[in-house]
This record gives sequence, C-alpha cells and structure tokens, in this order.
Amino acid sequence: MEIMEAKELVIKAGIELLKEGLIVRTWGNISCRVSDTQFVITPSGIAYEDLTPEKIVLVNIADCTYDGDIKPSSEKGIHAACYALRPEVNFVIHTHQVNASIVSALGRDINNVTGDDKDVIGDNVPIAAYGLPGTGKLKKGVIAAITRSDSKAAIMAHHGAVCMGTDYEDAKDVASRLENVCERFVLNKYAELKGHFGGKLADINSYVVDKYGKKADAPEIPACKSERDGSVFNISLVDGDGAVTRIDIETGNVIAGDGCEESIELHRAVYKKRDDVNYIYHTKNEYAVAASKLGKTMKPLLDDFAQLCGPTVRLAAYNPNDTLKTSKKVVKKLKGRNAVLLENNGALCVAGSEYDAGAVEIVMDKGCKTYIGAKMFERFKPINPIETRLMRIIYLKKYSKQAGK
Repeated sequence: MEIMEAKELVIKAGIELLKEGLIVRTWGNISCRVSDTQFVITPSGIAYEDLTPEKIVLVNIADCTYDGDIKPSSEKGIHAACYALRPEVNFVIHTHQVNASIVSALGRDINNVTGDDKDVIGDNVPIAAYGLPGTGKLKKGVIAAITRSDSKAAIMAHHGAVCMGTDYEDAKDVASRLENVCERFVLNKYAELKGHFGGKLADINSYVVDKYGKKADAPEIPACKSERDGSVFNISLVDGDGAVTRIDIETGNVIAGDGCEESIELHRAVYKKRDDVNYIYHTKNEYAVAASKLGKTMKPLLDDFAQLCGPTVRLAAYNPNDTLKTSKKVVKKLKGRNAVLLENNGALCVAGSEYDAGAVEIVMDKGCKTYIGAKMFERFKPINPIETRLMRIIYLKKYSKQAGK
C-alpha cells in the first residue's frame, strides 16, 4: 500500500473506531502495513480527531526506528511484532475496549470461541503476560501470546487488547467481535453461578453486591457536577435541567440559584483543599454505584485506572446531614488521587478541566465494571502496588509536560 493511502486509512479508522466506542480519547493506537519492512502508526498523545497525514509516523518493522520529530505510539514495538510474526496481517488495532478489559484482569485465555466469531477471530483468545505500558516486558508477553495461538486477537493482562486483520475492515471486525466474545465469557460464568442462562452484564452488579457488599449507612444523594470560576464555583445536577447554583468557595454562601444542596459542601471542600482541581464530576454509573457498596478500597486492575484515577481509589462515607465532618473525610481520602468512591453513591472524579475530569470518569466507570466482573470470578490479582505508583508518577509527569506545551 502507498504510504499516503495507509496514513489516510489510519485516520479514517480512528474516527470510525471512536464512533463505535472501541477506542476513546487518545487511548489505544492504530497501524497499517505499507511494505514488508515498514508500517505507519498513530502518534503518541494526539487525539484521533486532530490527526493529519503529517502526524502519522512511518516506522521500520525490524528495529522500530522512525524519521521526523513526531513520536510514534509507545506501543509501536507490539505492532512491529505483529507484522513480523504474521505476514498475512496488514492492519493492527490496539484497544482498551471495555469487555476485553474485564477479561484482562482475570489472567486466563478464552478457549470457547464459537460460531461466526470463531470464523473471524479463531477458536481461542490468548492472554498476554503483564508488563508495564511501553516496555519490553509487555511486548515480550504479546509475542508469546500470538506465537502460541492462531487467533487474530490477544488480550493484554490488565491493559487491553490487540486485534489483527488482513485489512482494516477485518481488524475492526475482530475488535468488535472480541467485545461480544468477552461478554459471553463473563455471562457464562454468571450463568454457571446462578444455575441458569439469561441475563446481562448489569445483572452481575446485584449478584456481587448481595454476596460481598457491606451495609451502606450513607444516604443516597443525587449526582452533581461543578466547575471552579475564580473564587466561586458553579454546581448543577448531572441529569438535571441545566439550572446552576453559584457558590462562594471561601464562605459557602449562595450567590445565585437554588439546587444541589446535598452536595454543595462536598464540592466546596474539594475546591478549598485542592488548587489543582477546577472541575468535579459525580458519576453514578451502575457499576460505580455497585463498587461503592462493597465497602473496600479499589486496587487497580487496569493500567489506565492506576494512571488517571490513582494508585488506589479509597472509599469514604459522605453524609449530607453532617456535611462539614464527612466532607473533610472525603477530601482526605482523595489526597494524591483523582477519584474517590462515595459509599452507596458511586464516585467523585476530579481534575483540572472538564475534559480531564471526563477522562477520569470514563476510566473510573470502566475500572468499576472490571472490578465487579473480576469479583464475580473471585480469583484475580490487582497490579503490583509498586507498579501502580510508578505508572501514576510517570503519567502525571508526562501529562504535566504535555499540558505545559
């Protein structure tokens, strides 16, 4: 394939995969083979919507060298290995897709792929041993997985998936079908435990909460979002009519509006303590709510959870009837993190901007879904605490440099 044609196809793929929800934000990466010796790949840290042919990087398969000032994806080595080991592969998509993420935390292959999915993917999906993002260990694990299997997909432990195809449409089909395969894998376990088939992934929430949940004393409160505006902040219901209440951060006095009374002191306490926080989003996604009822600190099962949310996400009980005391406890549990579980109420996600808080929310919700799914299987291990802290530090330093440009 001509280099320019391949670059334009990669850009097209990014937009289409975003629309289908198989990739999100800048996460994941896409590549296309142009010859026996080279491929083009998405750059590091640039949104798919902002890609142009000049930003797609030409990389040598043999040694991953490249020309120009734009850095290719840090996972270029995985793509190079796919092309080197699979001569028939001409397109590779690395995703952080949700259902595959659940399976990535379990440390086991999927060996029962059937029907049309089997015809496209193969009869099994191997799992690659864990390695930190962008490292040789991660690449080595993927190589071992795709060497011992003929599958067009491999799940990367605690990370995501790599999907290969003879062309873009084939690779996209693999990624899409992989979500279905992973969903069935999880639901089959649920059916085994319940003794009957039927149900959907959301049903697992009730099963896990009933079996492992703790008595939740914290009353339920509606989810609110807020944004700092100088010395005040504006707060409104996440699912409301858009009505905004304006609050003085220092005094807590209401300047304008009427609403979100239960959450005002909670948001104010965060803004007073955290100068780096300008936006707060309270997610009550059903998986986040289920996780908040288990009474436990969440240890990362996924790389991006450790990076964006924190080396752990703690649980705090917030009571709108005792706002001053319980708000301080929430802020304390939030220290050094971008998310905190609110007992019986999902999670609070915080960041320096609405865009970044949205990213934390996406990863938090996916992390909770993974946590609930893994909890049902019972046998799973979180990522090593040293590695989660290392990922968090590296991510924050890298992100601060990008933000400063």
